[in-house]
Amino acid sequence: MAKKQDPTAVLKEFMAAFKVDTTAMEGAYKNTAVLNEKLAGVALDAAGKSSEISAKWTADTIAKLTEISKAKSDPNEYSNALTDYASAQADIAAGNLAAFAELAKNVQLETVEVLVAAGKEMSEDTAATVKKATDEAVKAAKSATKK
Repeated sequence: MAKKQDPTAVLKEFMAAFKVDTTAMEGAYKNTAVLNEKLAGVALDAAGKSSEISAKWTADTIAKLTEISKAKSDPNEYSNALTDYASAQADIAAGNLAAFAELAKNVQLETVEVLVAAGKEMSEDTAATVKKATDEAVKAAKSATKK
């Protein structure tokens, strides 16, 4: 009967046969964590500003509703109050939608800046790693030819 192999032992032997420099992986992990922190900062800042815009919009709407809900002596005043409310809501909505659009534009710009900086850093790291590997390969080739 065939002897069953232990997959853990096989994997350990395999990994022992190939020496791996884990510093590159550790660096990649750290770079990813920093990138995620920056992107989360952009997103959380945008969420805070968005909630401020929404809260202001709500407060403005409530203030206008308070005006419209007051008792009037003349029926025409109700019509005028409703017209004023609708006009004010259109202005408030336009201003707040513009604020949301500006926020979205700023978030997009900040995100692109973060990603471009990360890409530049990644390119520099890759170039340094390739140079190091090339230098090591040249060194190994020279030592092999000397023998």
